[in-house]
Amino acid sequence: MIGKLKGTIDEIAEDHCVVDVHGVGYVAFCSARTLGALGGVGEAATLLIETYVREDMIRLYGFGSVLEREWFRLLQTVQGVGAKVALSVLATLAPSELANAIALRDIAMVSRAPGVGKKVAERIVTELKSKAPAYAGESTGTIGLKHEIGEGVAPAPVADAVSALTNLGYSRDIAANAVAAALKSAGEDADSAKLIRLGLKELAR
Repeated sequence: MIGKLKGTIDEIAEDHCVVDVHGVGYVAFCSARTLGALGGVGEAATLLIETYVREDMIRLYGFGSVLEREWFRLLQTVQGVGAKVALSVLATLAPSELANAIALRDIAMVSRAPGVGKKVAERIVTELKSKAPAYAGESTGTIGLKHEIGEGVAPAPVADAVSALTNLGYSRDIAANAVAAALKSAGEDADSAKLIRLGLKELAR
């Protein structure tokens, strides 16, 4: 099994790249996000690899981070999500964005990925809601609050403040981040008006 490739980029295509490792070219299928982060042809590259072995083929999937590879594996535990759909989701949402969308039960955000309909997005959100916090990456500090908001059990001032900011045109994720920051400075007993005011200050930075 191949777990990592370290070499030079020989080719970058729409859904894969070829990494030359000591004269051997390995084809690695990647998300558009991962491919976009690679350098040009001839530049050094390191990809973490998930190897799939089938009766009729061996296919390598490449990732720029451990977290992205873990999400690729996790997404495929959901019924109706195969490797192609998982890569599509990861091309559309970064790991932290995906964790936030699941915590907030933002089905519309997940269904933005090509090939992901509302039913599949709903299954992703429902089946992975308890696992998302462990894969939140840079969003770990706010994922708990977002989970409460998504489940409808957040304190009323918090829920009202997020709702108010969302009504002003901000996404639920951005609104929740702003309210989380406001809550940190205002304290747990802050009312919704204060959270909205401080949240808007955060958004204006």
